[in-house]
Amino acid sequence: MDEKIYDALELSLNDWQILFAEWGEQKFRAAQVCQWIYAKKVFNYHDMSNLSKTLREKLSDNILMSLPVLIRQQNSRDGTKKFLWQLSDGARIESVLLNHGSYKTACISSQAGCPLACAFCETGANGFIRNLTRGEILGQFLTMEKLNGADIHNIVFMGMGEPLLNEANVFSAIRSLNDKDMRNLGARHITISTSGIVPGIEDLADFEIPLRLSLSLHAPNDNLRSKIMPVNKTYPLQKLVAALKRYRDRTGERITIEYALIDHVNDAPEYAYETAALLDGLEPYINIIPFNPIPSKPELKRSDNSRVKEFCRALTELHIEFELRKERGGDIMAACGQLAGNK
Repeated sequence: MDEKIYDALELSLNDWQILFAEWGEQKFRAAQVCQWIYAKKVFNYHDMSNLSKTLREKLSDNILMSLPVLIRQQNSRDGTKKFLWQLSDGARIESVLLNHGSYKTACISSQAGCPLACAFCETGANGFIRNLTRGEILGQFLTMEKLNGADIHNIVFMGMGEPLLNEANVFSAIRSLNDKDMRNLGARHITISTSGIVPGIEDLADFEIPLRLSLSLHAPNDNLRSKIMPVNKTYPLQKLVAALKRYRDRTGERITIEYALIDHVNDAPEYAYETAALLDGLEPYINIIPFNPIPSKPELKRSDNSRVKEFCRALTELHIEFELRKERGGDIMAACGQLAGNK
């Protein structure tokens, strides 16, 4: 018996084709296997009925199907679901499925933990373990679809970790999600969220798949942003905005700006005016997010309604398009900034 030296979710379509050619199999068989895995969510080779028994046995003997192990699923009263997964080395991560009624969105992790230590995020407070492989990224999404019993319409890389610090594996996973012979998920249904990794944004501008970009801004000047987001010391706002403009010019895609309102930290109306000035010419769409409390920073509070209204009024006066995001999953610690992966 051959050694099991491959992992199915680590293989691109081209990898499958090369492997099958080495096995003396016809090229179209690679697409058939990928359709079973990515489109039909069939993870047992013996159930792939249009393959010969010999090929199914060879696949079973030589190619692992390493999927994350579901440790716990929590269901929110608003329809949000949070999944705690254990990976093959024991690392744990969380993913979230958001229910919008007519469609659903998978919020996927790209790292176990996070190295950025943003003040308002529980993931960073728990430290950084490692990058996820492309297979671990894909495994979250495909297993969530299997559990959902139907296709999930959108994927956002807004879970644990900074996706542009794991660029190679994230981009590789996205190529398979987008491939018509694999998951066939449209580019407009895939969003990368970043805390402001300038080289990664520049690479995203040149990426062959025109992905959507979301930036976690949360403060409109370097002094404040560096206090709550240490990454700003490495990539200050002048360099960050230049990268955003390059992305906008190259792709034509509108950028979403995420801004979590923290009581008496970044929620004064003057910060709305600074935000408008900073982003002048980008025509951004701003998501105003109610801050979600986290155990590691009990001193940080959500802005009260009066301060939220004043901030939003300033944006309205400046003709900045925005949305006050409805909180989802807060009762199960599944909202923005609350994922920890160790509980």
